Amino acid sequence: MASSVMTQTNITTDQLALLSLKSQIISDPFQFLDKSWSPAIFVCHWVGVTCGSRHQRVKSLNLSNMALTGSIPREFGKLTFLLSLDLESNNFHGNLPQEMTHLSRLKFLDLSFNNFIGEIPSWFGFLYRLQVLNIRNNRFTGSIPCSFSNISTLDTLNLNFNSIEGQIPKVIGSLINLRELKLRGNKLIGSVPLSLSNASRLETLDISSNSLQGNIPEGIGNLHNMNWLSIQYNQLMGSIPFTIFNISRIEFIAFTGNSLSGSLPNGLCNGLPILKGLYLSGNKLYGHMPTSLSNCSQLQVLTLSKNEFDGPIHSEIGRLSNLQQLYLGYNHFTVLSLSFNPLNGMLPASARNLSTSLLKFHAKSCKIKGRIPNEIGNLSSLLFLDMSENNLVGRLRNLQCFNLTNNKITGFIGDHICKLQHLGEIYLGQNQLSGSLPNYLGNITSLREIHLSSNKVSSNISPNLGNLQDLVVLDLSSNNMMGSLPPEIGNLKVVTKMNLSMNQSMNQFSNGIPREIGGLQNLVYLSLRHNKLQGSIPDSVSNLVGLEFLDLSHNNISGIIPMSLEKLQNLKYFNVSINKLYGEIPSGGPFMILSSLVFIYNEALCGYSRFSVPSCTTSSKPKSNRKKLLVLYLFLGLAILFVPIIFVFLWRRYRRGKRAPQQADSLSTITRERISYYELLQATDDLSESNLIGSGSFGSVYKGILRCGTAIAVKVFNLQLDVAFKSFDTECEVLRSLRHRNLVKVITSCSNLDFKALVLDYRPNGSLEKYLYSHN
Repeated sequence: MASSVMTQTNITTDQLALLSLKSQIISDPFQFLDKSWSPAIFVCHWVGVTCGSRHQRVKSLNLSNMALTGSIPREFGKLTFLLSLDLESNNFHGNLPQEMTHLSRLKFLDLSFNNFIGEIPSWFGFLYRLQVLNIRNNRFTGSIPCSFSNISTLDTLNLNFNSIEGQIPKVIGSLINLRELKLRGNKLIGSVPLSLSNASRLETLDISSNSLQGNIPEGIGNLHNMNWLSIQYNQLMGSIPFTIFNISRIEFIAFTGNSLSGSLPNGLCNGLPILKGLYLSGNKLYGHMPTSLSNCSQLQVLTLSKNEFDGPIHSEIGRLSNLQQLYLGYNHFTVLSLSFNPLNGMLPASARNLSTSLLKFHAKSCKIKGRIPNEIGNLSSLLFLDMSENNLVGRLRNLQCFNLTNNKITGFIGDHICKLQHLGEIYLGQNQLSGSLPNYLGNITSLREIHLSSNKVSSNISPNLGNLQDLVVLDLSSNNMMGSLPPEIGNLKVVTKMNLSMNQSMNQFSNGIPREIGGLQNLVYLSLRHNKLQGSIPDSVSNLVGLEFLDLSHNNISGIIPMSLEKLQNLKYFNVSINKLYGEIPSGGPFMILSSLVFIYNEALCGYSRFSVPSCTTSSKPKSNRKKLLVLYLFLGLAILFVPIIFVFLWRRYRRGKRAPQQADSLSTITRERISYYELLQATDDLSESNLIGSGSFGSVYKGILRCGTAIAVKVFNLQLDVAFKSFDTECEVLRSLRHRNLVKVITSCSNLDFKALVLDYRPNGSLEKYLYSHN
């Protein structure tokens, strides 16, 4: 009986401690605790709670990944039988209460991915039975307490991504049972302590992304159980101890982003049978690439870029059949290299052995010559192949995503390219490709850039090209293109650069510039130079508000230069020389700074003397003057017709008397003014619901009072509906031309990219609906 009472007392203690924790939870979005943690339910049956079978005390608490927000109360320290505490991935905050030192039985403590603050508690060192301590991704500060050396049972210590300062304590090396030490992403300084070599069971050491200095201790190579060694992005100097390359169990070695120097041992891979990743980029290593690299048969990632290596890349590297990523750029290789190394050789067929998992292959500007080996087609997972700026010859076959700019490739662009439905960019400029542009190129809707300049492609532009609605760059310049520019070119809504020009006289596009080109509102660069285009410059070109470069020179374009082009405020380059244009040259906007050279050799242009053209005299504009006379005569005729009608109308209004003179005067004043967006916000108290008059299908109507005291009604359109844009334009068009005593008067409108509204005369007596359907 006494034992039962004692158990009840103890379990009540645990229950109260957990209820105290629940009281500190301010957010439980999934109601894990709200539904389960109730005094009416036995505590051992609560969510996340596990009790021991002997004492029926809480031995494990797992609240990980519950999105809880709150803090840990002092009463939490009364869970004295607790062996495991897991609060990972929540939003707990504040300091850890010192009463947690009473959790003397604790073996597992995971507080990672929360927002705990304060210095790392030194009382962690009194949790003598602790085996796993994980507090990564919090906001702990201060230094690593030396009291950690008291936890002789510690197996895993993870302090990654906090704001811990100071040095790594030497006493860490006394933790003989330590297998994982992770201190990445802090502010640690000083050197790597020599004592770490005493932690003989250490398997994982990650102290990257700190500010550590000095050399890598030789003793690190004596840690024969090491599997993962990462000391990246610090300020280490000196050479890499060769003993590290004798740790047969190691799979991952990473020293990227330091200032390490020296050479690599020629037998580097002789003692690393299971090495999968070797990361040495961004150092000052020099010498030849070790010939034994091919012995690392399990190697998947090799990064040696941005060092000072020289000499040959031995063909044996092609035996690395598991290799997925290879980075060798920015070195001084001379015989066979990749990316910005002068190879002066042929691409070996052994490249096919670089693994079917290879994703990227860079060989830009390497002076590679000869043919592209057919075996490279075996790289079935290849996403990016860059062999631009070489001396390659041959035909294109079996490539998926590629850059072969500036070579000597001949042949046709076959229809098989249209089967590459994930193709994003084509770089085939400066080659000798011929034939026609594939008709089905427009079916590769993933295309964003097409670069085919300086080839011998001869065909027209297929209307299917208009299907490429994500296309950003289209460069077909310096080819043998012909035919008309299809109207479907106006469907390329996101294109920013379009170059269909020719240096001399190869492209031969004819007929007119389609007016649909005015729909390319993102266009920045447009060159149609050296073609045989006819007709006039479409007025719709003035809609290309982002245009900076426009070259229409060396064509047969006639007509006038539209005055509306003065609206192109971003235009920096404009050239219409060598055409058949006539009439006045615009002088405003971007034309104010243009040179006379961009207008030379036209038919009869006139304008300001700075353009080196005749002035626009009466004789040069007879048609314009005749039009003005016709307009004048028409105006006089209309005046004679409508003056009597207006006189009768005004007389009838005068007889009716004046209605609401003050309001009419105010509205008259308003209509002569423009009401800004901010005035409308002020008049309606930021579109307050208290001023809401009513809502409709396309927007809402608010009452407002202007600063002059006039009451107005503001109809605000809901721009989240596509039809609202059309409704706004339609209402503006209709209401501006209608007048009737039973129609609400439109005072003005307010429109920008994010806001569209009509300002109406406010009617204080309610709506027609009120009088038709009122119950009273």
